[in-house]
Amino acid sequence: MSAKGYRLSASTGIHKGDRPYQQDQVAILSHPRAKGCVLVVVADGMGGRSGGRKASDQVIMTAKQLFERYDPQTDDAEFALRQIVNEAHTVIRLTAISAEQEPHSTLAAYIINPAGDCHWAHSGDSRIYHFHGEQLVKRTMDHSYVQMLVDRGELAASEANDHPKSNILLGCLGADEDPKISCHFMPELKVGDTLIACSDGVWHYFTDAELGKVLSMLAPREASEFLIEKARQRARGAGDNLSLAIIKIEARESA
Repeated sequence: MSAKGYRLSASTGIHKGDRPYQQDQVAILSHPRAKGCVLVVVADGMGGRSGGRKASDQVIMTAKQLFERYDPQTDDAEFALRQIVNEAHTVIRLTAISAEQEPHSTLAAYIINPAGDCHWAHSGDSRIYHFHGEQLVKRTMDHSYVQMLVDRGELAASEANDHPKSNILLGCLGADEDPKISCHFMPELKVGDTLIACSDGVWHYFTDAELGKVLSMLAPREASEFLIEKARQRARGAGDNLSLAIIKIEARESA
């Protein structure tokens, strides 16, 4: 994969953790016609063995179908991401009748265009982080009960992970209400930037500074393996499904 003045180095990682089955899904998709155009998607499914996996599968399938129709020259990337969220939400709602439980899914996705700009969108508590070197530039804010408490000043950010209601979401795909969607635009990615999308089974076990250090020191494949292994250790036998996708913006090698 290559783009404006740089190359993209990428990797995904997925592990069922200590759960009996895998409900996460992750994908890095190269555009079928536009070189240097990439879509990254992480979906954390919820709702029993069939429900959660059906939901995350529907997110990935919808994302693939709509991305194939996306034209980076003429289409709006934010609109495309919102369309993925809304259409996947509708399909999940339609499949709920045959599922064991109510199927739901988070979504964290971003599109890198050939021109070097990037758009992201998320719903739920799967996250996207943008680092430059070790430094955090920006990350998504969860659509969750504890994030609402943090935003109100009723809970310190450092206490959020250990809150007994840290798993309660205020928005996701497949719920009765339309999903909350938060978007962000990066006009120009630069060499030294790293983007990681991941489920809460990964980010729950790391500070922003720890993630930044790992991502700056290791190549995407090694970083994904390290983060999964370390999260598994820190979960001490009580870990959730884990999924992540890493893209590093690297200088092109001279010919």
